[in-house]
Amino acid sequence: MSFEDWIFALHLLMAATLVGSLVMTWIVVVASLSAQTPGATLSLHRVAVVGTATTLVGLVGAIAFGIWLTILRDAFELWDGWVIAAIALWVVATIALLRSFAEYAKPVEHAKALAASGQNDASAELTALNRSATGLLLRAVASAAIVLIVIDMIWKPGA
Repeated sequence: MSFEDWIFALHLLMAATLVGSLVMTWIVVVASLSAQTPGATLSLHRVAVVGTATTLVGLVGAIAFGIWLTILRDAFELWDGWVIAAIALWVVATIALLRSFAEYAKPVEHAKALAASGQNDASAELTALNRSATGLLLRAVASAAIVLIVIDMIWKPGA
């Protein structure tokens, strides 16, 4: 295997990590829709931390190895339309994911405050925070952008 092949393999690994962790975090998001107590919210948060970390690794790794691969391969240039489209979609996905992470941190902070004060019963405010429409929308935008990146990487329009 050549050095270029290794970079391509790492790019694919990071892309798979990103997609897999995104699926994992979607499972947590859907499960949190029914979380009404601080205990349930904090339990889901422990799983979400792993998903968030691997999503960040996938985001950074996929773009870094992708740009590196574009520089290494003579057939591709950074200014190719499909590469620019992928980078633009990556920026959209990254911004949406980071904002959704912040949105889903709100119920965790509220759950920690409730648990610290000894309230372990269902909370209407906590339930509402767990059902954040903004968080869902941001996560959906990021997911759509990542699906479009995968499509762009497969068909390479204009290449």
